[in-house]
Amino acid sequence: MTTLERRATDAGPRWLLDGQRLPASFTLADLLQRQAEEIPAWLAGYAREPAPSNADWPVLPPIEPMHEVWACGVTYLRSRDARKAESSAADVYERVYEAERPELFLKAIGWRVVTSGQTVRIRADSTWNVPEPELTLVINAHGEIVGYTAGDDLSSRDIEGENPLYLPQAKIYTGACALGPQLVLASANVMRHLPIALTIERQGEVIFTGTTSVDRMKRRLEELVSYLFRELDFPSGVFLMTGTGIVPPEHFSLRSGDRIVISVGQVTLENTVA
Repeated sequence: MTTLERRATDAGPRWLLDGQRLPASFTLADLLQRQAEEIPAWLAGYAREPAPSNADWPVLPPIEPMHEVWACGVTYLRSRDARKAESSAADVYERVYEAERPELFLKAIGWRVVTSGQTVRIRADSTWNVPEPELTLVINAHGEIVGYTAGDDLSSRDIEGENPLYLPQAKIYTGACALGPQLVLASANVMRHLPIALTIERQGEVIFTGTTSVDRMKRRLEELVSYLFRELDFPSGVFLMTGTGIVPPEHFSLRSGDRIVISVGQVTLENTVA
């Protein structure tokens, strides 16, 4: 069964919004077509519906199949330094870090996304793979930031380091994007100070931990969204990963069986490497 077929046949509560389960009748596209100021009143109607009685039903990724996940690169100083160290064209990353225009790229389509408790993957043709914990913005059709979730932008550093033009192969593959498990409604002002943490466990032992904060990002969140919406329309809204400020040391690479725990604000995302 393909990822898309599995997403289409799963039953149960799909949505965790501000920690509350929402019924299957809720759709994210309906929410994100509304202006930010309209969302609380509109959402109140769903909040009054009864929660599903079967607690064992799975919570699915907090994204719909048609939604796109975009990502930003080199938004933290730590990320710039790591990219320079790995790359045969190091000046590319120095230049984009200082440039007016940010790096933006398509990361995943909604039906490819996994959520907490599901498995992520590393490429079989790569020898240097890392998780990238990122604040992921939830943006409505009008280009307004309405909330956030936790994201993992898994990356193959050796492939991108060989040639920056290989970025899509380093970033876009099956099991390379995890989000959730819940969405949190919040303003950009709140998100600017969110803590971000990463823990990696191997055979039950912690082998790496790291922390940062969104306020260490070089660019403003609104700036990143503004560039994403230049010459692009998102009628049902869009997700935007905002870059990572936590990078494991150069000798580290993920292995099958590793457990990745990412927290962004009040959202915790846990995955095992397939």
